[in-house]
This record gives sequence, C-alpha cells and structure tokens, in this order.
Amino acid sequence: MKLLFLGLLLAGQALAQYPTKPVRLVVGFAPSGAADFVARTLQEPMQRALGQPLVIDNRPGAGSSIAAEHVAKSPADGYTLLIASPSSILVNPLISPRAGFEPLRDLVPVTKVTASPLVVAVNPALGVSTLSELIAYAKKNPGRLNFASSGNGSAPHLAAVLFEHVAGVAMVHVPYKGGAPAVQSVLAGDTQLAFATPPSVLPLVQAGRLKALAVTSRDTTTLVPGVPGMSEAGLPAYDISFWYGLFVPSGTPADAVRKLYGAAQRALEAPETGKTLALQGTETSGSASPQEFASFLLQDAKLWARLVKDAGVKPD
Repeated sequence: MKLLFLGLLLAGQALAQYPTKPVRLVVGFAPSGAADFVARTLQEPMQRALGQPLVIDNRPGAGSSIAAEHVAKSPADGYTLLIASPSSILVNPLISPRAGFEPLRDLVPVTKVTASPLVVAVNPALGVSTLSELIAYAKKNPGRLNFASSGNGSAPHLAAVLFEHVAGVAMVHVPYKGGAPAVQSVLAGDTQLAFATPPSVLPLVQAGRLKALAVTSRDTTTLVPGVPGMSEAGLPAYDISFWYGLFVPSGTPADAVRKLYGAAQRALEAPETGKTLALQGTETSGSASPQEFASFLLQDAKLWARLVKDAGVKPD
C-alpha cells in the first residue's frame, strides 16, 4: 500500500512539474515553408511560457502525413507536438489513407494557432472587376474559365470547388505542382484565375499584373487591405480559410494538454507574434479551449470531406 501511494504521489508530482525537459514540435515540411515559418514564430514565446526549450523537428514527406503519423505513434507524454493544417489532418487521409492511422482518432487537438483566407485573383485581361462580374461571366460561359491551383486536392483547389457550388458555376481545374507555377499560369494567361495565398499574389496585385476580387473569408481582413470579404462581395454563403493547429498523441495527459494550450495562447497574445505572422499573410487565431478546437475540427472535417467528394479527387 505504501509503495502504491508513493508511486501515485511521484506520478502526480511529475505532472505538476511538467514539462521537465525539451518539447519537440514536429513540422511535416522542410524548413522555410509556411508551416515551418509558423512553428518558428511560435517557438520563442512558447518556450518562454513552458520554461523549457521547444525544439523544431522537420520531417517532410507525403504532404506531412509522415510527420502526423510519427507524432501519433510517439509516447503520449506531452513532449511531442505536431503543427498541422486541414490538408494534412482532414484532406490527405481521404485521398491517400495510411493503414492503421486515423488523425482524428490518433491525435488530440490542442488549439488552432493561425488562420488565413485565400485571394481570388484574376488576370486583368479577363475584363472583370468584381466577384459578381466573375460569376456572371462564368454563368454566361460555362466551362470556359480555367482556374489554376497548387495541386490536386490542395486547399486552393477545394476552395475553388466550394466556390463553384455556392456560386452555381462550372470551371475547369488546371493543377500545378505548387502555388508559384499556378500564379505564373494566371499571369501568362494560360489560366484566368486562381485561389491563392496573400503573399503569392499581393505584390502582383499592387503592380497591376493581377486583380484581386475578394478574399475567401466571409469578412474583410487587414491582411489584404482594400479587398472585400465574400459577404461584401455578394456571396455571403461562402466562407473558407486555411488554418494551422497544434496536436499531441492520443492519450496525452489532460494536464499536459492544458499547459501546452496555455503556452500557445500566451505566444499568440505576444505582440511580436501577430506582427511576424502578418508578414507571411496569416494572422493569429487561437481556440477558446482544446474542446472548442475539437468541435471545430469535427465540423471542418465534414466540409473538407464534402469538397473532396465533390471534386472527385483521386491519388496522383
């Protein structure tokens, strides 16, 4: 009995002292990408809050599915975190399922950390100045509008699929291997529009080489000044944003999840965090609690699953 009591006491002390060693933050992409940028922006303020180093561990491959599965199979002790997007958590498993791995079952959500809308950008030669004009053109010319995306099943691809359904139009998808060549195709006139990240198109919009018709969030955002949100642009039923969130292995102690959540919130509240993220066209977007993020994920999963089905996305 004394040994059992001592063991429980030591276990309780270990949780109370957590963390007692460095925490790994696993990124499913190579350094310099968007996920890595967000992770490194959070690194310093989070490790200040935790009182322990936060070590970035880049594990690229399979659209970050390798990293997600690695974290899911790591010890559930609070010392391994994953930063992930809807593409890696909700979309990839539908397109290329990995045997024995289900992200929503095998990972526990901690908090959303950022959100960013895409920009509906068109070639000025198309001759449309507003989203309403684009929709009217598409309805008058079904199947003649070509939209570029960063790849089959990518967030820009699925955002355009949602636009087709909400606006009641039909367009032709032209996938490219990355966002940069997709934007270049619009510039060259090979395609007429793209749903693209703010950093990839804003300099071109400012130079007059592309025209931004709207952002994909319902409301306007300071990330893309002077460009209307979907509600103002005349399509209030449309609303989609690209986010990043933090996850831990299923079975991680609730106390560790709470402490990681608290550290992330303190990092998001730091003024320098928002300023740094804005440079890459994204903004802080924390969750009210881990439970609120979990509820959000369940609803978001339904949206992305419907879009994957509607798009008829198959493995490349």
